Amino acid sequence: MDIQKTIRDNLHFLTAEVDSQVSNLQDFFETSSVTLAQRILDRSGYAYNLKMRIHENCLTNLTDNKAGEIDRLSLRSVESIATDLDRIAELCRDCIHRMGDLQGSHYLPCATYGPLLDRVSQGIGLIEKAMQDNDTQLALKIGRIGRHLNQAYKKLLKNYTKELKQKKDTEELISALFVAQCMEQMGGVILNISEAIISVNLGQPVNTERYHSLRASVEQLGAEEAFSDLTIERIAETRSGSGISGISSPEQGDEGYVAIFKDGKKRKLKDEREGVESWHDIYPGLAPRILSYKKRGQSAALLIEHLAGQTFEQILLHESPALLEEALNQLSSTLQSVWQETRSKKRVSAKYMQQLGKRLPEVYAIHPEFQQSDSRVCGHLVPSFDTLLQRAEDYEAGIRGPFSVYIHGDFNLDNIIYDPVEQRINFIDLHRSRYMDYVQDISVFMVSNYRQQILDAPLRRRIMKVALDFYRFAGSYAEKVYDKTFELRLALGLARSFATSTRFILDKSLARAMFMRSRYLIERVLETDPKQAAHFHIPIKEIFIA
Repeated sequence: MDIQKTIRDNLHFLTAEVDSQVSNLQDFFETSSVTLAQRILDRSGYAYNLKMRIHENCLTNLTDNKAGEIDRLSLRSVESIATDLDRIAELCRDCIHRMGDLQGSHYLPCATYGPLLDRVSQGIGLIEKAMQDNDTQLALKIGRIGRHLNQAYKKLLKNYTKELKQKKDTEELISALFVAQCMEQMGGVILNISEAIISVNLGQPVNTERYHSLRASVEQLGAEEAFSDLTIERIAETRSGSGISGISSPEQGDEGYVAIFKDGKKRKLKDEREGVESWHDIYPGLAPRILSYKKRGQSAALLIEHLAGQTFEQILLHESPALLEEALNQLSSTLQSVWQETRSKKRVSAKYMQQLGKRLPEVYAIHPEFQQSDSRVCGHLVPSFDTLLQRAEDYEAGIRGPFSVYIHGDFNLDNIIYDPVEQRINFIDLHRSRYMDYVQDISVFMVSNYRQQILDAPLRRRIMKVALDFYRFAGSYAEKVYDKTFELRLALGLARSFATSTRFILDKSLARAMFMRSRYLIERVLETDPKQAAHFHIPIKEIFIA
């Protein structure tokens, strides 16, 4: 880790100071010396001042005119490590305060806590070398010390809880439990430091679980290079918390990634793996191949085939009109083929209003001004959005699509990839794929265009044109398959997507425009006699251009 000398020197002093505090605490456990206790309490300012010097130096480097040449992740990691070291010193002081009721108590033998503090001191002693040598294995060793302290705490917690139930020496047991918890928190801090060093070595924020998952997954590639020779680049983070990284090797040069690594909650990644596998069974060629799937506790990781091309969003915003038209035509052709191949006679309801209702609290959390009660204007009842939603949910209960197809389930612009060389469409992020009303994917795609936060007028018109062209394609398909309630179901789908998408948008003007479109569409649907559903038409130009 390349660190400026001033920062490196202050970090050395801070490491030495915190190690001294841990050593003093260990001696205090043995002697109960008031002098040692006071020494620990009196030196709180020194560790804090060293931490602040490091933070100030890092901030100066980050804001310097030459900051672009500096490894920003290294500076952020040093800041984090300095904060964590000061936290260990603070926990030493907490132990002193907690031990007031434990003087001479058999609940605090040095034999119990001494070895744990030995571990803390060992971890602190490895930090500088791990940073200087960019030694990931040494950083992992530091992390193992943190986990050992956590395991030791769990054993103490179990023992103290058992004794508490006997209702003897309650005060002493509670104090001893607080001291044990300080040890556990030291372990957590040591683990944080380990992960900060590993993150710098990998060039992106990463925790220990992610590192092990990444390494185990990369072994499936059969790459000739050592793991350390591979380049891992953070590409994106999903709203559900998953991380997405591209993996490349020196042999690839500028030719792209060897594979895509995705990690996150086990449930979601399991759903995605099953979604990809189902696409391979139902309609081969659209989904990427899964190269490996690894589970660790409640987390999981996928290594996925890297697909050539660009996302539809990138093409929409940055590429030529000719390439955009080509991509849209290929997307339309691909979808029509998928719908025909996977079409089932089973009639389904997407329950758009029910979907909207489940996400409405999240919308109100970001835009509380949208949540209003029923009101009257000159004696005329103006129902609230919640009231309209309930009526629409009851109305929708009698509406079903004439058939079902296999849909993407999250058909946003950045989940569609087009390869102009092969003239091929691919889908990614398939954890919501299932048999459903095809109108759901159509409505999500159209609103995914509308919600682009673009102010440039010509580009905005281009985006709206794509939404309208896609609507015409879908409407043409609906006519061919005699889908008589297509427009009405699309209105409900658009209403759902317009409203729910506002939870990701802080621009009040755009969010209000989308929410009001949702309300307008729901009102138009409710004005329609269910028996006349086949005659319903969306004022599409007014919705997407006005």
